[in-house]
Amino acid sequence: MPKELLTQVAPAVAADLNQVKEHVSKMLRCSPFDISHLSIRKRSIDARQKSIKVNLKLDVYFQGETFVEQAPELPDYQNVENAREIIVIGAGPAGLFAALQLIECGLRPIVIERGKDVRGRRRDLKAINRDHIVNEDSNYCFGEGGAGTYSDGKLYTRSKKRGDVDRILELLVAFGASDEILIEAHPHIGTNKLPKIIEDIRNKIIECGGKVLFDTKVVDILTESNQVKGIVTQTGDKILSDHIILATGHSARDIFELLDRKKIFIEAKPFALGVRAEHPQTLIDQIQYSCDFRGEFLPPAPYSIVKQVNGRGMYSFCMCPGGVIAPCATSPGEVVTNGWSPSKRDQETANSGIVVELRLEDFVPFAKFGALAGMEFQKSIEQKAWNVAGQTQKVPAQRMIDFTQTKVSADIPKTSYVPGTTSVELGRVFPGFITQTLRQGFVEFGKSMRGYLTNDAVLHAPESRTSSPVRIPRDAVSLEHVHLKGLYPCGEGAGYAGGIVSAAIDGEKCALKIAESIRR
Repeated sequence: MPKELLTQVAPAVAADLNQVKEHVSKMLRCSPFDISHLSIRKRSIDARQKSIKVNLKLDVYFQGETFVEQAPELPDYQNVENAREIIVIGAGPAGLFAALQLIECGLRPIVIERGKDVRGRRRDLKAINRDHIVNEDSNYCFGEGGAGTYSDGKLYTRSKKRGDVDRILELLVAFGASDEILIEAHPHIGTNKLPKIIEDIRNKIIECGGKVLFDTKVVDILTESNQVKGIVTQTGDKILSDHIILATGHSARDIFELLDRKKIFIEAKPFALGVRAEHPQTLIDQIQYSCDFRGEFLPPAPYSIVKQVNGRGMYSFCMCPGGVIAPCATSPGEVVTNGWSPSKRDQETANSGIVVELRLEDFVPFAKFGALAGMEFQKSIEQKAWNVAGQTQKVPAQRMIDFTQTKVSADIPKTSYVPGTTSVELGRVFPGFITQTLRQGFVEFGKSMRGYLTNDAVLHAPESRTSSPVRIPRDAVSLEHVHLKGLYPCGEGAGYAGGIVSAAIDGEKCALKIAESIRR
């Protein structure tokens, strides 16, 4: 059996396995030649002290002990072409991993995606970036792979209690992701590499007899005696099944409206909303690593910060080191921001959502919309931002210190947001309570991270799609909708996940519950 070892080393040592072996041999008071193999199990950076260290969790094999490399492998997926059909609405991580799990259970997934395949989406992303044209069905939020495909591919999750995180990571590696995601404390695939992995997952679903339909929009859910019976597409076609996994993501407003119109019970859910702040990456490195230059052995520094301001939480969200800001509107007449990083995180800027927690009482002015009150609140801010920025995909922007001092910025430097910016006092975009919390909060952030509060940072508004503004209630045991049998609300859009990994876990859980119900 290998010896498990926890240790800290300098970044330069961590980058060279031979140096790690030298370090370990000194710790264990043995010769490096006594060690036959080292396996790094986990790796993280400790930048709390001036002398930065890398934490390593190692398996140490000695001479005479055999190390057998075990690369993650795909399950033995069976052919389900003639099996019972289960509808999966949405080809994001929840839907795709639900489909894979259904195949493992001997069921045939029919995956229905309103957007285009992962490569076809690129033309529409170019159109929104360059031409300010929003395709309502194919954009950064909709299309194969879901919102995470072209808006970062972060795999870090705090949702350890929700399910087997390692299983999801190992499946991603088996589908082509770097095995580094099994080691890193904050794993990340990168927007440039994730599309090929998503494509391979889709091909496996089809190879096993499943079906994937693109450019297919669900316009109705068929029910009979409180039991789902199938769906109707925009062309009028009916697809029948008495089990439906609803995995449509946090921006599928038409689905929320459909459920509300059909009196299928949904409820407003609190979420968070704010801005996306962009700094030079070198500045964030200097703050986080306490050095003028991070060197070749440290990655671009991330940050995470949480404050209580005016009795509300204000925090960083989806921080993208070495990344860019993207236009994520899903309808004409609105602007939305998000961020992403390529796999190397090698862009010159760092960005993060900086958001304020909202409460149900904040949606009272929209109470006439019932369960859709939070969604309408969200929509109103996105539309206001579109109007004040010039009614294109340009976003309202302001230098950070100017924002805290209520000053319109005399100029906005070029940022990574390709459609462009318009200098606006951001108090015009948000309700007063959000504006005041953000103003005070940035001052507090500056006290915790010296140098963070600077006019070299530009705020882009709004960052509004942090999570779903609607929850679709489900039974805690069966995972079926509380009132409609056979409907399995799933993933971020239903309010049960927050990112790629937790959404994938939730998709698997729903698929397993369906298989269990069919076997009974």
